[in-house]
Amino acid sequence: MTRAFNFSAGPATLPESVLRQAQAEMLEWNGVGASIVEISHRSADFMAVAEQADADLRTLIGIPDDYAVLFLGGGATTQQALMPLNFAAPGQRADYVVTGHWGKTAVKQAKPYVDAQVVASGEAGGFRDIPAQDQWQLSRDAAYVHITANETIHGVEFRDVPDVGDVPLIADFSSSIASEPIDVSRYGVIYAGAQKNLGPVGVAVVIIRRDLLERAGQPRADIFDYRSHVARDSMLNTPPTWNWYLAGLMFKWMLAQGGVEAFAKLSAAKSAAIYEAIDGSGGFYRNDVAKAGRSRMNIPFFLADDALNARFVAESRAAGLLALKGHKAVGGIRASLYNAMPLEGAQALAAFMREFQQRNG
Repeated sequence: MTRAFNFSAGPATLPESVLRQAQAEMLEWNGVGASIVEISHRSADFMAVAEQADADLRTLIGIPDDYAVLFLGGGATTQQALMPLNFAAPGQRADYVVTGHWGKTAVKQAKPYVDAQVVASGEAGGFRDIPAQDQWQLSRDAAYVHITANETIHGVEFRDVPDVGDVPLIADFSSSIASEPIDVSRYGVIYAGAQKNLGPVGVAVVIIRRDLLERAGQPRADIFDYRSHVARDSMLNTPPTWNWYLAGLMFKWMLAQGGVEAFAKLSAAKSAAIYEAIDGSGGFYRNDVAKAGRSRMNIPFFLADDALNARFVAESRAAGLLALKGHKAVGGIRASLYNAMPLEGAQALAAFMREFQQRNG
């Protein structure tokens, strides 16, 4: 069997060693006589898996003790709706900085519950840059400020933590979490769907500064209350145990690779290889994002002749380079370079891009 290089934006590539361990443990896990997906989530065996995953994620990212960590179903989009329910009073203002498709989605999810104000947006410019912070129209009495740390579709990434004063900063880190060191203490809440850097689809990680859990929020069912999930160690209801277990394997793999410091170097090298192929193509390829805001994780790019897109996707797939078709919202081509994508994959794509240009330029 030969595994291709998978550039999917999510569900994304996972390390072969992690998949092989999960395969080996699928029928019987840890000598208990059953699969990890068959044992009770409240058993001592699975509780140990959950506790280890929590400890490893805290070590990996550097999560302080005054932050709670939740492993929940529903993905990042569900968390977007839960933010205003848990951290804002009914009708209270919440500030949103919109830098792409997922920032717009976050606003949409919040609007039924709060006065969601778009205080800065890159939409007028086609989401090609981060709006300058001196232009943000922040409110001092906002419940929170929300940003999308990395836009998976438009390929725009915050490279610095914005200063929003005393208002809690909430960030969707779905597509860039654990790809470089972050100062968790600068954020009130960090949330992320796991299916890009942290593991499989079906589980989301939510990191909450504990003092924010004291907010009354809005009337909501218990299942939508983060406080209830914290009190029950993410087991208020039956959690996605397989996904949680597999994420735990990913955390161990990332720590063994050298942690976020190692992945920061790797991410820089991988993205540089692709951007160099784009920028050195003489216009055959182009990336429209301002260089200061270019994503290391998701690189959308376009061919000078759109008629070549289908050929590029088909020939790259034949060459063992998968899932390079751009998102329907923007078109073109997109390469996602999450932590499990090796440098060799990025180098192979860059070499293919140059060869494709030679044949079609």
